[in-house]
Amino acid sequence: MTGAWSGGTFGERGTCVLAPNADIMTLDGTNTWVLREPGARRSVVIDPGPSILEHLDAVAEAAGEVGVVLLTHHHLDHSEAAREFADRVGCGVRALDPAYRLGSEGLGGGDVVEVDGLEVHVVATPGHTADSLSFLLPGEGALLTGDTVLGRGTTVVAHPDGQLGAYLDSLDRLHALAETHEARTIWPGHGPVIDDALGALDFYIAHRRERLAQVEAALEQLAGAEVPAEELPRRVVEVVYADVDPVLWGAAELSVRAQLAHLHAR
Repeated sequence: MTGAWSGGTFGERGTCVLAPNADIMTLDGTNTWVLREPGARRSVVIDPGPSILEHLDAVAEAAGEVGVVLLTHHHLDHSEAAREFADRVGCGVRALDPAYRLGSEGLGGGDVVEVDGLEVHVVATPGHTADSLSFLLPGEGALLTGDTVLGRGTTVVAHPDGQLGAYLDSLDRLHALAETHEARTIWPGHGPVIDDALGALDFYIAHRRERLAQVEAALEQLAGAEVPAEELPRRVVEVVYADVDPVLWGAAELSVRAQLAHLHAR
């Protein structure tokens, strides 16, 4: 997809309502996904996003009657308005983390959520955060990935909650779905829809392994510099991410901390 991303309708079952919370971390804003089986009465809303009235009004208009709200993970740009929106439309919120649920039903890998004929298969994808989930929509061959895979660029492994080993395993899990053609497209939590799920996951896996090799090389480079342990992550960032805008170094440091923890545990 080219041009500015503004959400829209995808396939027969998906509508993306783009939240007006664009910044350097959220890209164009948070993608709130409204899913409905063709001809069905009720919808499923994924990640209501920030508590911005004009956004929630737009989601409510697109969603109509809502069967359930699902969360990909707890970060506020995805979850902040979940309870507020669910109260407004009279449904529950299902999430992996009990603190973000409304009602008695949880959510976890292997679950299948069914609303008026729509099936949403839950895939455990920890790594960006410990509670990250993705959702497979078999009727569309679409993967809704939250922040695990973005529509543009790459995501942050938010250490210490996020873990690189878990993230690599999650990418492999999603890659397997793409290899078997169960997932053909990616409907991400930020940025545009990706038409080639397998190509995107190939890139993500290769990128993570390349970054890990770069971190190992940076550690060798810094080995003789007697860098204090508390300064080491930032010094690695300065080497590995030298070509990246320094405004992103804070986020990059989270990923570097995750990479260092992963290397230490190997």
